[in-house]
Amino acid sequence: MAVKRTIVLLRHAKSAWGLDVPDHERPLSKRGRRDSIAVAEHLLDNEIRPDLVWCSTALRSRETWERAEKAGAKASEVSYDDHLYEAVAHELMKVLRKTPDEVHTVLMIGHSPGIPDLVEKLAPRKGNKDLWNRMDTKYPTSGLATLSYRGDWPELAKQSAELLGFDVPRGKKPS
Repeated sequence: MAVKRTIVLLRHAKSAWGLDVPDHERPLSKRGRRDSIAVAEHLLDNEIRPDLVWCSTALRSRETWERAEKAGAKASEVSYDDHLYEAVAHELMKVLRKTPDEVHTVLMIGHSPGIPDLVEKLAPRKGNKDLWNRMDTKYPTSGLATLSYRGDWPELAKQSAELLGFDVPRGKKPS
């Protein structure tokens, strides 16, 4: 019997623009910092506790996870991987295929267009059309797709998962 697994694909929270820093070193904006907390709340509300977080080494991605973690999100292990920065879908899939067998829930934090394209690659367009419509409209920062996959990580292939959810957690502005 194939092992049931959960894949959560998160585009990093909103970064600060206009700074005189290299792209890789752009920090989160105020909204991004708020939205990272909302990501944690979403994970907690949906009882998503990753066994492993694959996270891009870009500052905005690292800060997204670090702020979510401070707000209560939990993971058994976090791996910061240079291959996730500017990676396209097939490169992200290679990273997922390296996931250890004992991992049942993985959270990947990366960038556009790689993360949205990976959802397209992994899940056939069937089921809830509203999810696909929302994702097609825009996969914004803090966009989070949840997929189900049955099988071993090395066998992860095109169209082998099912899209279960697409949410965009947003933090509340201070009053």
